[in-house]
Amino acid sequence: MRRLGAVTVFEYQHLVAGPGFGEVIGIPEEVFAWLESECLRTSETGDAAWASPGLRRGRRTIQMTNSVGVIRAPGGFQIEVLPKIGKVAADGGSSARSLLIDMLSCLGEFRHIRKDRAELQARRMPLFEVFVSQFLEAVRKVLQRGLASGYNPLEENLASLRGKLLFSENLKKNLVRPDRFFAALDEFTQNRPENRLLHGALAAVADQTRSPANQRLAQELRFAFAEVPISTDIDRDFAGLARQRGMDHYEEPLAWARLLLSGQSPITGIGPNNAPTLLFPMEALFEAFVAKHMRRQLKEGHELQTQRSSQYLVHHAGRRMFRMRPDLVVTRSMSNVLLADTKWKLIDEDAPSRAKYLISQSDIYQLHAYGHSYLDAKGDVVLIYPATGQLKAALAPFSFPDRPKLTLWVLPFSMETKRLLLPQTDDPGVDSILRIFKSATDKSRLEQSL
Repeated sequence: MRRLGAVTVFEYQHLVAGPGFGEVIGIPEEVFAWLESECLRTSETGDAAWASPGLRRGRRTIQMTNSVGVIRAPGGFQIEVLPKIGKVAADGGSSARSLLIDMLSCLGEFRHIRKDRAELQARRMPLFEVFVSQFLEAVRKVLQRGLASGYNPLEENLASLRGKLLFSENLKKNLVRPDRFFAALDEFTQNRPENRLLHGALAAVADQTRSPANQRLAQELRFAFAEVPISTDIDRDFAGLARQRGMDHYEEPLAWARLLLSGQSPITGIGPNNAPTLLFPMEALFEAFVAKHMRRQLKEGHELQTQRSSQYLVHHAGRRMFRMRPDLVVTRSMSNVLLADTKWKLIDEDAPSRAKYLISQSDIYQLHAYGHSYLDAKGDVVLIYPATGQLKAALAPFSFPDRPKLTLWVLPFSMETKRLLLPQTDDPGVDSILRIFKSATDKSRLEQSL
């Protein structure tokens, strides 16, 4: 799992300075020191905690949290963090990397991922190199159509008159140079924000990538930008992007350039180190993944909304307080028929008594409150967990003694088939939830839409 200048770890795995031991991964001492300083800084600033200090066998460690993606330390050392659900696989993390790519494609900023190509690359490349490869391929397709050009307004002192002579400025600058003309003109050039940003991103990845194939392609593509300067003000150039007809082919490489140049991701707690760090909370990824695919599993007439918030937990002094925001709300004819929260946690269907399946009590309270406020305490609320070897089927329904018409379900979501695994029973008590989803006879039609 260790590569030159890079390591691959999973959620909640520990890192240690120097040689590793057991499942604790060893990293260079200077990288470990930087991680410790970043943990201290985020604790002081209140930024999102993507790692925390730990202790193993009397040695200080850094434990990753539930954020996945790529961390780039000073000097270019890469830490690839993959979903814990792939930890048991025997393929060195490639299946977990493919899963992560599939989940990332459900986020808006990664909608351009070419999944088939990316998942093939993920078998032999770390995640950052997959991103770089996708960006380079997008730039190559732009060059096949030709770099866009446009008119830029310029004011220059010229040897021959072109454009409009600026009389006052010409007198100031050329009083003793009658052979010069200070003029305003529009220059037709490839020096425009889109091209500057792509050139800047190419220069950055050419320096940061460790893949010989990516390095070679990045350098080759840069030759086409020889007349285009590298962006010196990334934010300003992104703000100056123009929506013009015929520029749609720039959308994909510019989306990658934004990620690679600015390191924009839901986690913003890592200090500047002149290299992209892209981390994503697994809860957000799992929610987006479930929402995208569960929507296709609903029967006609049902709609799925995410992060809807129309109810409050309490009213106080004429004000509503503590907004309730379920992850997923299924409606039919403008009425709520099902509420669900996605939980990126591993629970165990064989630990029902003392361990209570490893389900958090606070999650049960949360669904109870949602059902009371959004469903008038009548209907179904669902906790959705990833399907694993310890959770292969729906658990028996849970009932609330004080709300006998409200039912809580714990359902697994298969990451392979991209389906919510529904209860398999003839019990009429489950009829309400089964009426919402397509039956097994619709499976082939559903799979064709994936």
